[in-house]
Amino acid sequence: MWRKFRDVFLGILIGGVVVTAILAAKAGDAPRDVAGALPFTESDLWLMRQARTLIETYHVDKASEDKVPNHEKKLLYGAMRGMVGSLGDPFTRFVDPEQLKEESLEMEGEYGGLGIYVTQRDGRTLVISPIEGTPADRAKLKPHDEIVKVDEKVVFGLDQNEVVKLLRGAPGSKVTILIRRGGVNELMPFTVVREVIKIKTVRLEMQPQKVAYIRLNHFAQKTSQELREVLAQAKSKGARGIVLDLRNNPGGLLNVCVDVASYFINGGLVVGMKGNVPRANEELYAASGMATNLPMVVLVNRGSASAAEIVAGAVKDHGRGTLVGTKTFGKGSVQSLFTLADGSGMYVTIARYTTPSGLVIDHKGLVPNVVVEGEPMEDKSKDKQYQKAYNLLLQKLKTN
Repeated sequence: MWRKFRDVFLGILIGGVVVTAILAAKAGDAPRDVAGALPFTESDLWLMRQARTLIETYHVDKASEDKVPNHEKKLLYGAMRGMVGSLGDPFTRFVDPEQLKEESLEMEGEYGGLGIYVTQRDGRTLVISPIEGTPADRAKLKPHDEIVKVDEKVVFGLDQNEVVKLLRGAPGSKVTILIRRGGVNELMPFTVVREVIKIKTVRLEMQPQKVAYIRLNHFAQKTSQELREVLAQAKSKGARGIVLDLRNNPGGLLNVCVDVASYFINGGLVVGMKGNVPRANEELYAASGMATNLPMVVLVNRGSASAAEIVAGAVKDHGRGTLVGTKTFGKGSVQSLFTLADGSGMYVTIARYTTPSGLVIDHKGLVPNVVVEGEPMEDKSKDKQYQKAYNLLLQKLKTN
């Protein structure tokens, strides 16, 4: 059965994996004729039996049920991960029941870890972005940093889930990450203390000239409600225009992304999806009657990914606002979560999304209307991107 909520896969949230399935299906009971249902010949199945027998008979540790808890399940899950991993798609992955339960909890906005989102490309583990106010953010990790080592473990070529496990740990414990950063000759070590992280996804700062600066750092379950409250606050304070900051926003739930777009776009197309099955070919529209008509400018950068790119792309294509900053991350594939009979799950890439104009962002990114190099700064007077966005908004207010 397909669940109603949809998500876009964002990468991995260290301290836990961010759940970003757009659709969910539950597999039925295992068929009685298992051999007939498998996409393997009898010879293939015989090879698998041989491999298992060789491991259990000759491996020096001779893994067995009496020595390794849940031995049978570990063999099965290992085979599942191997099958999924052979696709070469880091976003199509198998998760065991425990992992799936953790991921579901973390989308509620609280988890333990570093507060960093990562993804994989060509065997490398890349930072999508740190979450504002988290240990990773305070350590000054940046989008597109490559994680080379975690403590003493080299992570190149490791499965994404393995990297996540290395980065996880008890709150208060330390982890040292070795980073390769573009433009820096030497590898950079960062020692970060893990902690329990509570995420508030939206915040408001009223700026001079009654400009509402709205920072949106993630698309989680509570984001739509938080944004509605923030917009009401801005209105009560006489806001004349909005600077929406999506920099270092790695994305989140697709249904929330569409809800967020509905506060700025009145009933227009937000995102299209193109895949191989009918359910993966959809067009999602903003709700009517919710959108504010305040002039707006949107800030984006290399850490703006997935759902953040969808909102930014919709704003740009509809001419609703001006995009300022640098080219976005380019994470535009869509994952569906299928829950299996034993409580494990598979995330399968089923589509790539397109902006309202038909632009495919995956691996390309979104180019802003006004390109301004720079980084988010706490002191807005030193934030070149924000200053450009603020001044553009003031110009809009003068002409309205």
